[in-house]
Amino acid sequence: MYHNKWLKQTLAAALFLSFYSCESPQQDTTEEETTENGFLNEPLISDHYTADPSAHVFEGRIYIYPSHDVESVVEEDDSGAHFNMRDYHVYSMERPGGEITDHGMVLDVDDVPWAKRQMWAPDAATKDGKYYLYFPAKDQEDIFRLGVAVADSPAGPFTAQPDPMEGSFSIDPAVFEDHDGQHYIYWGGIWGGQLQKWRTGEYLSTGTSPYDDEPADDEPAIAPKVARLSSDMLQFGEEPRDIQILDEDGSPILAGDHDRRFFEAAWVHHYNDKYYFSYSTGDTHNIAYAIGDSPYGPFTYQGVILKPVEGWTNHHSIVEFEGKWYIFYHDTELSGETHLRNIKMTELKHRPDGTIETIDPMRR
Repeated sequence: MYHNKWLKQTLAAALFLSFYSCESPQQDTTEEETTENGFLNEPLISDHYTADPSAHVFEGRIYIYPSHDVESVVEEDDSGAHFNMRDYHVYSMERPGGEITDHGMVLDVDDVPWAKRQMWAPDAATKDGKYYLYFPAKDQEDIFRLGVAVADSPAGPFTAQPDPMEGSFSIDPAVFEDHDGQHYIYWGGIWGGQLQKWRTGEYLSTGTSPYDDEPADDEPAIAPKVARLSSDMLQFGEEPRDIQILDEDGSPILAGDHDRRFFEAAWVHHYNDKYYFSYSTGDTHNIAYAIGDSPYGPFTYQGVILKPVEGWTNHHSIVEFEGKWYIFYHDTELSGETHLRNIKMTELKHRPDGTIETIDPMRR
């Protein structure tokens, strides 16, 4: 989400970077050329505004499950209320760089009995010939819950379950299938994502600002969540657990460490017997990552995968296709508006030691 608290700092940083790039161009860690207007990649979709792309390979094709950004009459505030998305489209391509197919609108908020508004970043998974769309939405009391919708095809349409997942809360569900076929769901987002309001185990707000409920800077940062999914893929199969993100000394990343602490947009991929937990740092605008030996963690912080994009939010997914890895992300190239985004993709490269090359989505 975009937050007014940080607007002046973000604009000042952007002006500084613009000036600095004219005087002393920064050497990027990748070798790709940018487009004529300075972006590393072109938008994948131009007839809709799309964001938060979750990509998977199903039935030999790359399927993308993004948010659908729309113009909003809701006043902008620090909770991200102006991100007022209400439905989902599904897209697919035969291969990277191939033609994009829009499979149409596959789920609308009016088709979700429990949901009121704000259908934010979704994800998808498959098991036994069925496909599952996981999504957040605010219920009738304006509390974010996680929902599940089911289809017979990765292209949908999806039919929502009548109730949210029992005991669910916050935003940004991401489902990872391990090599043994077990599925795990990761989720959470602070500030507008409300994760900080669940620190006691119940929804509680002690202030009017979305960041009033955060821990002190010298306390451990709020943890994203993980749970094994039930065998029918519709519920948590266990009590949710905290994901520990540790520094190089094995200590928890602190709440005041905005360059490394979790904010939102959890994602997990598996590479060379290691589990990679990647996420957005929010107000510092990076996609960071940490590595562990288990889908539950703990994960040790490694660095930045994707530097800040144009726009306030940074949200991604990572997928392997025919031996190469790709990161899907979004920016605001088409609109220049924080809440009207467009999805993109680029190749992601693991180094021989397992770390990931940093990608700069723009030459600064």
